Amino acid sequence: MAYETVLYVIKDGVATITLNRPDAYNALSLALGRDLFHAVLEADEDRAVRCIVITGAGKAFCAGGDVKDFADNLDRIGVLGKELTTYLHGSVSRLARSLKPVIMAVNGIAAGGGMSFALSGDLVVAAESAKFTMAYSRIAASPDGSSSYFLPRMIGLRRALELHYTNRVLSAREAMDWGLVNRVHSDAEFPGAVAALAKELAQGPTLAFGRAKLLFHQSTQEGLETQMELEAQAIVACFQSEDGQNGILGFIKKQPVVFHGR
Repeated sequence: MAYETVLYVIKDGVATITLNRPDAYNALSLALGRDLFHAVLEADEDRAVRCIVITGAGKAFCAGGDVKDFADNLDRIGVLGKELTTYLHGSVSRLARSLKPVIMAVNGIAAGGGMSFALSGDLVVAAESAKFTMAYSRIAASPDGSSSYFLPRMIGLRRALELHYTNRVLSAREAMDWGLVNRVHSDAEFPGAVAALAKELAQGPTLAFGRAKLLFHQSTQEGLETQMELEAQAIVACFQSEDGQNGILGFIKKQPVVFHGR
């Protein structure tokens, strides 16, 4: 599928989706939201893809919603807002439920919906120069893009409210200290580090990764016994998979195992 506002590349089992509006700091226009949604669907559905990386072109990851678009469409802002969040939230939902690991490679500023989207990934890797800010209250807006779900779970209610109320800007290192980012690399090392991590995950036991991700998400809504039953079902399914059986035999024979995501 051809895209106007994202770059979509597959290499070595890794699908890299690059938000590609660098002159607008990759702000989420309707066109970008639509392209992102369809690229996410394509990556999730392609069996050859075993890891998904999302990053931004130029100096920004994503500056949030395109406020210029909002200003130009105040007479239909309700329709525009609902359509744009439909695409953004659809992307978040699909990535959260994908069996494939998702790496958000934050190469620069992640603001508003861009910060929300970045935090929805399974792993967040940031360049040293990256910055994170909610930015919503600057335009008298409340959060979208899943941050009202993920932020309180990651950093607690008070810190989540502080980020929204004050628009505090977190450096990449501060975001890692707060538990929002997994790894920080120098700008020079960042592309190579992301590529190495994505390659490592793409060669891993994809179904086991996916089932673990679903279990962790389900754990926020289930009681202990229900969660343990879901664990039992998932681990048995892993044992019954090709990768699972090869992993067991390889462990016993003390031989390296090549996983195929099956």
